[in-house]
Amino acid sequence: MFSDRLLCREANTFFQLTDAQGKSKMLWEENLLGRCLRRAGCEARVPFLTGLYVYVLANCNLITNVGHAAGNARMSGQGSYSTFVNLAIGTGTTAAAAADTALQTEITTGGGARGAATASQVTTTVTNDTTQLVKTWTFTASFAVTEEGILDNATTGGNLLAHQVFSAINVASGDSLTVTHKYQS
Repeated sequence: MFSDRLLCREANTFFQLTDAQGKSKMLWEENLLGRCLRRAGCEARVPFLTGLYVYVLANCNLITNVGHAAGNARMSGQGSYSTFVNLAIGTGTTAAAAADTALQTEITTGGGARGAATASQVTTTVTNDTTQLVKTWTFTASFAVTEEGILDNATTGGNLLAHQVFSAINVASGDSLTVTHKYQS
């Protein structure tokens, strides 16, 4: 698991789940074997063998092809990309790919709709080299959240900067899910 995290150069995304009383809930963090099994259609949660239960789930970031193009366009003042400050979550299970242009099955109801995150610059290696987006959803329905992404539109459509798919985070009505998504330039 440690070596997997070393491969996450473009920063990470962190997930924290709390219940209606604000008490932290455990999340499943897959290791390499767990990810391979899930992609093969078998999600086996065997502690220490396929992953661990943690209070803060860390997941690697995937910048999409559109995300790379948009980043370069924004830096050079070209193109018509808006700012990428909106986070969305979904229930899709197909592995994220660089060619993705949208979440597979974006949640739009039950408190899980896309929205603007609080954006800031933080330091990873060099002063202010990392953008950090933080958003909290409070649910009024139950979902098995399995994907997350950054978009430049606050409601629907738009351009997808980053996308990732992970082992299910089961949320119930009253739960709150906080996502801290970081990407480094």
